[in-house]
Amino acid sequence: MELLVLGGTRFVGRAVVAAALERGDAVTAVHRGLTGRLPAGVRAVRADRTDPAGLAAALAPLGPWDAVVDTWAGAPAAAAAAAALLRGRAARYGYVSSASVYRWGEHVDESSPLVDGDPDAGEGDYAAQKRGAELGVLRAHPGAVLARAGLVLGPYEDVGRLPWWLSRTARGGRVVAPGRPERPLQLVDARDLAGWLLAALDGGLQGPYDVASPSGHATTRRLLEACVAATGGGAELVWVPEDDLAAAGAEPWTHLPCWVPEGGEWAGFLEADTSRAAAAGLACRPVEATVEDTWAWVRREGVPPQRPDRPVHGLPPGLEARLLAGR
Repeated sequence: MELLVLGGTRFVGRAVVAAALERGDAVTAVHRGLTGRLPAGVRAVRADRTDPAGLAAALAPLGPWDAVVDTWAGAPAAAAAAAALLRGRAARYGYVSSASVYRWGEHVDESSPLVDGDPDAGEGDYAAQKRGAELGVLRAHPGAVLARAGLVLGPYEDVGRLPWWLSRTARGGRVVAPGRPERPLQLVDARDLAGWLLAALDGGLQGPYDVASPSGHATTRRLLEACVAATGGGAELVWVPEDDLAAAGAEPWTHLPCWVPEGGEWAGFLEADTSRAAAAGLACRPVEATVEDTWAWVRREGVPPQRPDRPVHGLPPGLEARLLAGR
């Protein structure tokens, strides 16, 4: 397959490039040359996609392509402009979106209500950006695959979730473990997401798919025990109930990455029905494999700088000390 990747040097984009090369695809990747790097065998094209004229000039002598993959998470107008530029130059189009496009508290499956989005908008909140980008892609490519990813973990992560847990358990000592140990998690390894999307494009799939494991594919205990085992730091997990976390001001998802309470405004989170993607071939590897491979990558390349467009993840030391006091 002749594949064009818009991006390709960071996290999911990097996983897409690696998966495509493994399959034997011919890969062209457009990037600014500011972050990350591309592996050997990829045709690299330098362009700033926020400059439509520059992107058009860079791609003018290239193509056509069997498929395009875009992972853009910024202003929808940039995704819409790229999709319009590639109309008629690619047989299939895949956009890595997010489950954030569903209205808060109403996500059950792909038929759930969506947030509003404007394909021609500039910067905005993350959910509106992703929905706007979806609309921009669909305007130019009505048959596009929208891979609405859930919690994405794995090598190359620059969001700061799993790398934080790995760094923390590697330091050893007593570590705050949030909530109920058997709290179900729902996630996808970036490599499984990438492989599924490429196969979906090959197979001519269209429309939205919630790309994540079934709820309970992992639990908080399995995730954190895998971190302890992989890092070998001798960390001791200290389980702190949800009520105590809330009373101390610990923020779900950011202070304690990957975890949210099971009730209140978070009820139903990490519990979506992802059977449509599973029926279309999505297979999720064990969380232990994701953790081990991510730790191997961290040791090989170091923890990357956290993306500036994402909240800072990790438990502040002072708050960690207060939560552990007396336990």
